[in-house]
Amino acid sequence: MAKSINKVTLLGNLGKDPEIKFLPSGQAVANFSIATTDRYKDKAGEWQDRTEWHNVVAYARTAEIVRDYVKKGNKLYVEGRLTTRSWDDKDTGKKVYRTEVVVNDLVLIGGRGDGEGGGGSYSGSRQGSYSQPAPDYGDTGITDDDIPF
Repeated sequence: MAKSINKVTLLGNLGKDPEIKFLPSGQAVANFSIATTDRYKDKAGEWQDRTEWHNVVAYARTAEIVRDYVKKGNKLYVEGRLTTRSWDDKDTGKKVYRTEVVVNDLVLIGGRGDGEGGGGSYSGSRQGSYSQPAPDYGDTGITDDDIPF
């Protein structure tokens, strides 16, 4: 069988505080959404923003990190994989689908309080490893017009 890849990388902001629940086993689960925004020029040459919302879920120690350090508006870098769950709606009986990003790696961009300062990362695969994130050069003011090709 040929190798396949299921990898998602997101850098965006939380739309609201994470929702934390616990499985019957006691394992923590964090559900939250991240907004990413693409900027493009419309037919009139005006810049437009298109925001996409992504459902994200973190388990175990990563969910605890989210619970303790992540709040509405925080910028996060997330690596994970796509998964789709389904269930029957209690009211209508119809099958409902939800596609989510299951977190493997998480980097907190900015500090604990106002989003300024340093940050840290947590990887579910490297238990408890924290490191400083790479600098964010996203607001340098470079546009498509500055690129020579």
